[in-house]
Amino acid sequence: MAGRRAETTEANRTRLLAAARAAFAEHGYAGASMDELTAAAGLTRGALYHGFGDKRGLLAAVVAQIDGEMAARARAAAASARDDWDALLAEAAAYIEMALDPEVRRIVLLDGPAVLGDPSRWPSQNACLAETRDTVARLVAAGTMRAVDVEAAARLLSGAALNAALWVAASEAPDVALPRALDAYALMAEGLRAR
Repeated sequence: MAGRRAETTEANRTRLLAAARAAFAEHGYAGASMDELTAAAGLTRGALYHGFGDKRGLLAAVVAQIDGEMAARARAAAASARDDWDALLAEAAAYIEMALDPEVRRIVLLDGPAVLGDPSRWPSQNACLAETRDTVARLVAAGTMRAVDVEAAARLLSGAALNAALWVAASEAPDVALPRALDAYALMAEGLRAR
């Protein structure tokens, strides 16, 4: 009995996440109706409250889901790099470029911070920071990066990529802002590279 209830709860959660993701992408957080969203999932508001607490909790879950996908896409871009330095740059570039994806732009980079607060405090961002910290530690140990405080460098690099993506997403001309952000990020990172 408990197993079936857990399966139902998980199925409802999955349906609500999918409906919310579609609604938030199309209408934005403020414009997404909870009644329409739950109806699209074939569920009631009670299921939403049970699974996520409220609309804000549902947005947090959608943001975490998309942010996880963004991290996977960034890691995939880094995986094809020839070394850790190029991987660091490729991962950041891929993350910044995702600001052009309409779903990422609206849900994660515009509505997410407006509703959920500072993205650097989101659990999903902390996972990205940990990966950047590991890469920076390897680069410093290998002598590829200057002898710099690993934590400080990782936070600055990660924060720069996040803020570049936020800037591109909020820009009136994202296609114009993107190459500027990518160039500036690469130049900034280059300043940490050992000569």
